[in-house]
Amino acid sequence: MASEKILTLDDASFEQAIQSNTPVLVDFWAAWCGPCRAVAPVLDELATEMDGKVQIAKLDIDANMETANRYDVQSIPTFLIFQNGQIKDRMMGALPKSAFQRFIERNL
Repeated sequence: MASEKILTLDDASFEQAIQSNTPVLVDFWAAWCGPCRAVAPVLDELATEMDGKVQIAKLDIDANMETANRYDVQSIPTFLIFQNGQIKDRMMGALPKSAFQRFIERNL
């Protein structure tokens, strides 16, 4: 069960969501992706622990191929951090919580 602090995005809501002054970490994922499912609990924890510092969001690439293609997501999980509509950083793969913490911290 995903944290209530994690936004679920789609092609229609994506652009508005990434316009935030607060960094937005977007998890590009799919239901069939084992590594995507493995990092979901880590993202849930971080969404609570870092509430107010970063907004965590998820975009299902199977249902939202237009956005995934626009941002050149070729493997999943891929994580992009946006601020004010611009990509600040990119990370790929199922990594430990400490890697996500460093990824977020360097983009605050």
